[in-house]
Amino acid sequence: MKLLLCLSIFFISSLPASYSCNSKDKNTLLQIKKHFNNTEFLSSWDPQTDCCTSWTGIECTNSRVTLFSMANYRTLYGQIPDQIGDLLELRTLEMSHMKLTGNIPRTITKLKHLVFIFLRWNKLSGPIPDYISELKSVTFLDISFNKFTGPIPGWLTQMPKLQTFQADNNSLTGPVPNSFGSFVGSVPNLFLKNNKLSGKIPESLSKMDFQAVVLKGNGFTGDGSMFFGGNKRTVQVDLSRNLFEFDLSKIKFGKSLAMLDLSHNRIFGKLPRELTQLRLERFNISYNRLCGKIPRGGQLQTFKSYEFAENRCLCGSPLKKAC
Repeated sequence: MKLLLCLSIFFISSLPASYSCNSKDKNTLLQIKKHFNNTEFLSSWDPQTDCCTSWTGIECTNSRVTLFSMANYRTLYGQIPDQIGDLLELRTLEMSHMKLTGNIPRTITKLKHLVFIFLRWNKLSGPIPDYISELKSVTFLDISFNKFTGPIPGWLTQMPKLQTFQADNNSLTGPVPNSFGSFVGSVPNLFLKNNKLSGKIPESLSKMDFQAVVLKGNGFTGDGSMFFGGNKRTVQVDLSRNLFEFDLSKIKFGKSLAMLDLSHNRIFGKLPRELTQLRLERFNISYNRLCGKIPRGGQLQTFKSYEFAENRCLCGSPLKKAC
């Protein structure tokens, strides 16, 4: 029995190192902990334990750290540490709902395998760094609810795997870039609500088939019809609370459209009967300059009257005003 026990201990001790945390990654994480003044939020990051199996917010693949998640540490101040760029196999970076300041460090460009970036709900500021375009594997970039300024980066079109860009609730200014009329990869979802964006939407975007585009709460003007089309696979369009001005009567809608909010604009014309053929889940056209009878059928009469209210001369159900 003793021999068997000794052999078992020998076998366990001789297992390859790939079953435990890579020493370089571990040292990097300990430096990050020190950067945040050894905060109690990271008390599980004990140098005597395995970072892959017992450290909060850390996941590994083949002993290398592939997920780094610091979230909901709302009293934790500081900047994103430069050392984050030394976790060379990182796939997911999350530092959200904190009080991070400064900008995204250039060292992030060393993370060539990075796929997901979640930096929402912080106090990050300055222009969105152009060196993020070097991260060719990123599919999801979320920097919403920060204090970023400057223009929407035109270089987003050069990120071949980008599927979603979320920059809601910042202080971005200027127009949508002309370059958004051509992406090297798939056309990403765009979430840009509640910024300080303005100007007209480039006509070149009419060639793009966005699955979701949310421009709510900006100062865009002119035509917004290029986001629609009978052959498009768009699911969500939110152009609310802007200064868009176009004829809704002439719009053709793709059959996949499920969420449409055009409220608080200067849109005119009549409601197309095509709307009755859509499986709408959300719909709001209030506070525009629309006229005519609301078509009966589909989902239209299931929405509340206030979602049609304050137009020039709309009538019919669900409004109380008869035609």
